[in-house]
Parts: sequence; structure tokens; C-alpha cells
Amino acid sequence: MTESATKARQLPRGRHGLPREQVVASQRERILIATSRAMAENGYVGTSVAAILKYAGVSRETFYEQFRSKEDCFAAAYERAVRPLHDRIAEVTAGAESSTGPTVGLDKLDEILRDYLQHLVDDPASARLFLVEVFAVGSTAISRRVQLQELIVGLLVGVLDARTEQQRFACQTLAAAIGAIVTARIAVGDPDGVLALREPLLELVRRGGELYGYAVVDGAL
Repeated sequence: MTESATKARQLPRGRHGLPREQVVASQRERILIATSRAMAENGYVGTSVAAILKYAGVSRETFYEQFRSKEDCFAAAYERAVRPLHDRIAEVTAGAESSTGPTVGLDKLDEILRDYLQHLVDDPASARLFLVEVFAVGSTAISRRVQLQELIVGLLVGVLDARTEQQRFACQTLAAAIGAIVTARIAVGDPDGVLALREPLLELVRRGGELYGYAVVDGAL
């Protein structure tokens, strides 16, 4: 379900007696959700701090108590947007490391793609933030995007049991292709197109066989 600043937990009006930490955390969450929403509508360049404040319903003083600048706020919003992906990658990696059986291959890739693509569709504002607007921010933000890409490459290498340099390179190109195609569809607001990528991507890997990794042969659907 798409998030918006209006869906963030609002603090009670007037005297509420809530701990300072809870107040700050609530305000921060509202600001980060508002940042994603504002930039999804107006882009990074076209979004001012004033626009973020309007969406979040907080004061300028509150904003600058937590963030040095719009770019600093974007960095925090970016980390919030990609946290579910990091968590999912860590979960799959931990499961693979604790398993004594063979790598599962395409069935696990199918599950991962389904989760990933559905996540993008469920929260398009956050998806646009880390897939599209990140390129307008600067080199530091782009470096974060590259780091996420490398994590995805590592996930593919593990799931597909890529052992050779050629197989690892194939996983790199697959990750790059997924990133490029998904970004294009998010940029034009095509959620159905995003979800429709799962089957052709699986078929691409299936037909590639050992090009991508040994698990593709052993774990084919």
C-alpha cells in the first residue's frame, strides 16, 4: 500500500506527555515520508524544503533540528526506502549460509523477484526516490545506489550458484538489466509493467542455463 505523509502516525494535539524521543521519531518519519511523496510528484530538483514541510506538517525549525539540508534529508529518506531490500537480502543470504542442501536456483529467484517487484509497486514514491531521483542528487547518492546494485549482484551470485568469473559477470549484467528496466517503468508510472517483468526475467535466466550459475540447471522450475 502506498505510503503518504498523512498516513504517518500523528502526534496528539496539545499536551500529550509523550517522551521526547517518541516525538522526534514521529516527526522524522513524517518528514521522510513527505520527502518521498514530494519528490515523486516534483522531482528532487523541483522539491524545496518548504514543500517537504507542507507535506509533513512540521515547522522549518523542526526540519533543521534533524537535517542539515535537503540533500541530508534525501540521504535519510533513501536509507529508509531501501531498508526493506537490505533486510530481504540479509534474510536470503543468512538462509543460504545456514542451509546444508543445494542452492535452490530459479524457485528462489522467482520468490525474490516477486517480492522485489511487488515492493516497488506497493510504495512507488519510495521506489522513485532510490531508482530515479537518486541520479539528480549527486555523486554521494549515486554511490549509495551503486552499493545497492552490488548487494543485488551478490544475492544473484549466491542464489544462482555462480562460481566462475563468467557466471559472476552474467549476474552483474542481469542485475544491471533489472535495474535499468525497472527504473524506466517506475519513471513513467507503469506499475503493471513492473510486475510483468517477473516472467520474462525468469525465462531469460532459465534459457541461459549455466551461463548464470549451476543452480539454474539443478533448480529449474
